[in-house]
Amino acid sequence: MAINLENELTELRRMVLSMGAIVEQRLSVVVDAIVNHDYPQAQRVRHGDRDVDQMDLDIEAACLRVLALSQPVASDLRFLLAVLRINSDLERIGDLAKSIAKRVLDLSQSPEYGLPPSLSEMADRTREMLAETMAAFAEEDAESCRRIHRSDHQLDDIQKEIFQWATAEIPRHVESTEGVINTLSIARALERIGDLATNIAEDVIFLVEGSIVRHRVV
Repeated sequence: MAINLENELTELRRMVLSMGAIVEQRLSVVVDAIVNHDYPQAQRVRHGDRDVDQMDLDIEAACLRVLALSQPVASDLRFLLAVLRINSDLERIGDLAKSIAKRVLDLSQSPEYGLPPSLSEMADRTREMLAETMAAFAEEDAESCRRIHRSDHQLDDIQKEIFQWATAEIPRHVESTEGVINTLSIARALERIGDLATNIAEDVIFLVEGSIVRHRVV
C-alpha cells in the first residue's frame, strides 16, 4: 500500500509537537507547585499520564509505518530516527513530571517545611529548557540547540547547591529528614529532565545537520 511520504512526515511532526505541548504543560504545573505552592493542579499530573503514553505508542507506530511502506531518503531517515528518540525522551519527561508531582504533594503535607530557594530556580530553568528545545524542533533551529546543549551544566551546578544545603539541613533539623529527601528527589528528577531536554536538542542537531553530538562539546 503506497503512502504519501510528505504528508506522513508532516503528520508526524504535528504529533510530536502536540505531545511536546502536553508534556510542557504537565511540567509547568509541577513547576508552579514548587514555585508558587499551587498544589491542586499537581494532583492531576500525579494521576494522569495515559494520554502521553498513548501518544508515545501512536508516534512509534507511525514511524514504523513510514519505514515499512515507503522508501525514505537520507534526510527523511534522519527525521524518523530523531522523532523516535524525541518521542521516547518526551514520554520519560512525562513520567518524571508525574514523579515530581507525587513528591511535591508529599511536601505539601508539611507546611512548616521550607524548600531551598535554589529549587525554584532549578524548576524554572528546567521548564525554560524544555520549551526552548521544543521551539527549536519546530523551527529546526540547530544553533539554538547548541546553546541549550552548552547550558546543561547550569542544572548540574544548582543540583550540587541543593545537595550541599541538604547535608547541612539534616543535622540541624532531624525532623525534616523526610522533606529533605523528597527535595533531593525533586532536584534529581529536574536534573534528569534537563538531560533529556539536552538529548532532544542533540537530536534536532542530528535532524538538521546529520551531526552526532552526543557526548561532545558543541
